[in-house]
Amino acid sequence: MKVRIALSALSAAACVLAAPLPAHAATPALGWELKETGVTARFRGLSPVSGDVVWASGTGGTVLRTVDGGRTWQNVSPPGAEALQFRDVEAFDARRAVVLSIGEGSDSRVYRTDDGGRTWTETFRNDEPKAFYDCMAFFDRRHGLAMSDPVDGRFRLLSTEDGGRTWQVLPSDGMPDALPGEAGFAASGQCLVTSGGRDAWLATGGAERSRVFHSSDRGRTWTVSDTPVPAGDPARGVFALAFRDPHRGIAVGGDYRPGQPSPQAAAVSRDGGATWQQSATPPPAYRSGVAWLPNLPFAAIAVGPTGSDVTYSGGTSWQTFDGGSFDTVACTPDLSCWASGEQGRIAHLTVRRP
Repeated sequence: MKVRIALSALSAAACVLAAPLPAHAATPALGWELKETGVTARFRGLSPVSGDVVWASGTGGTVLRTVDGGRTWQNVSPPGAEALQFRDVEAFDARRAVVLSIGEGSDSRVYRTDDGGRTWTETFRNDEPKAFYDCMAFFDRRHGLAMSDPVDGRFRLLSTEDGGRTWQVLPSDGMPDALPGEAGFAASGQCLVTSGGRDAWLATGGAERSRVFHSSDRGRTWTVSDTPVPAGDPARGVFALAFRDPHRGIAVGGDYRPGQPSPQAAAVSRDGGATWQQSATPPPAYRSGVAWLPNLPFAAIAVGPTGSDVTYSGGTSWQTFDGGSFDTVACTPDLSCWASGEQGRIAHLTVRRP
């Protein structure tokens, strides 16, 4: 069954619910349909525009694009970028996209294309040795932010008002102090997310506590709150966020080291990130990406190297539906969801009604 047809049918049923699915309710069967990409890069950056148009970015300076729903993929990587890791991509349509490379100093860069990846323009190159950019997010086609690990004790934010063609470092006086060892995780392009025209959140770990920062003025000023996701180690904390709207949010993470336990690896917020509550039944292991399912008020998907999980309760309770490895997940308004990860893996979500 075509995923958009299946999701549309599922949405029609689910949207009449005024509360999360009850325990006895039949739930849809979810699965991932892998697409042949022809490459072995690890894709931690993913930006689906629709069921047909998807961009992915990853290791080896690789950027892929499809305009036919994943039947064929075009390698549209910027020339000369083979040494870079593109950990985030934000696409506006089939022709326009912005990619972020991570790393210390000048390895942190931003490129933009306006012709489907045939040509790229480097629009930012970091010149601050202490900065390390992790994630990028846009409010709309013009306004966006990019986040760096702390510089001189505070997280650093870049801002663009022209779709990523130019960038400015925002003043840090509106940013709370970082904790010793606190940083973001460039694992899925989701350590910085937005909802609506002005709200942004960034996720952290590595310090004694994992935290979520919130801005309601496009990154000028921030507040911060603790989460119950365990930290206390450079490998642990909140790795990804997803906000359905300015109020309802989900945080996932854990310990990214293989074989290490990740208890309490998910949390939920109902007040815009001001407070967080531990998920009663979290995913069973570390998860690096999370996305709300479109048009399903209480449904979301989390992914990680050991599997994928779904919640129908707004993040309170999770159940595993796939054991494959993915790093990030994203959905589009036209009811199409995608995941990507290691060894060139990119997949499309399939849904079967019970």
